[in-house]
Amino acid sequence: MTRRIRWGVLGCAGIAAKAVIPAIQSSRLGRVAAIASRDPGKATETAARFGIARAHGSYEALLADPDIDAIYNPLPNHLHVPLTIKALEHGKPVLCEKPIALDAAQAMELAAAQKAAGLPVAEAFMVRHHPQWKTARALIAEGRLGEVRAIQTIFSYFLDDPANVRNQADIGGGGLFDVGCYAVNTARFLFGAEPLRAIALMERDPAFGTDRLTSGLLAFPEGRQLAFTCSTQLALTQKITVLGTRGRLEIPIPFNAPADQPTMLVLDDGRDLVGGGREEIPIEPVDQYREQADTFAEAVLSGNPPDPGLEDAIANMKAIDALFRSTVSGRWEEP
Repeated sequence: MTRRIRWGVLGCAGIAAKAVIPAIQSSRLGRVAAIASRDPGKATETAARFGIARAHGSYEALLADPDIDAIYNPLPNHLHVPLTIKALEHGKPVLCEKPIALDAAQAMELAAAQKAAGLPVAEAFMVRHHPQWKTARALIAEGRLGEVRAIQTIFSYFLDDPANVRNQADIGGGGLFDVGCYAVNTARFLFGAEPLRAIALMERDPAFGTDRLTSGLLAFPEGRQLAFTCSTQLALTQKITVLGTRGRLEIPIPFNAPADQPTMLVLDDGRDLVGGGREEIPIEPVDQYREQADTFAEAVLSGNPPDPGLEDAIANMKAIDALFRSTVSGRWEEP
């Protein structure tokens, strides 16, 4: 019988309740055995909702629970590094939500703690585990687009609730941290390279102080470019277009692909503007959160490093740092 790891969840964040906990509960290699909240009543309520055996009234109690094998950390961004390090100190591997840290220096501090503990830590970019992204990268590698030279990404939604953590600047809120990080991560994945320099424009909400509209450019080796726009106060939109010398690839729902519906990639050789060279590539329904949970569980059970690991997370943070710096300097910045 295959062993299943016992997960502990820190907090009752929306992403945990909406997507990750149900995914773990239906996964091959894990189940949620405990959940913690600083509000004991909320922990108890969430535990009852999802059939979780134990509810803890503090994060420390969960981290010290001897019956927990791994931690999922979906806490607000400023708590990613400190609580993940505490989990490591309690001997617990951690799947931590993105962004892994508030800057690359914090991410490197976490990497040092991970190395000392010798336990798996991974950043929860669930999109890396969806087959549409693996298919997209394979199509590029096969040369179906010719030489890929540009990626254009849009990721936006509208949220003006001041109580929402995404609108609180002092704890790591804002669009670049929340959704712009996906544009950076997926471009690095598709190009298979790290950016050389970055520049961005940022418009901040006058009340929240968070970036509500950010557009950026990342320059990659061999003249390749990412151009992206992300926002927390625009209509809900997700789209990626990958442009090559002999074709373009579109990913219509790149980030929040539904778990129960098929998705597709659209390949077009560019022979005309009315779809004469259009090819739809179907992708079967996949719960990318469940795939992420099982991939991390495999690392915990096997003792092998997770893929991607913290080196990838640090590289992503370096690019984000450069984008933030450029909004102040007004110049290109190197990651």
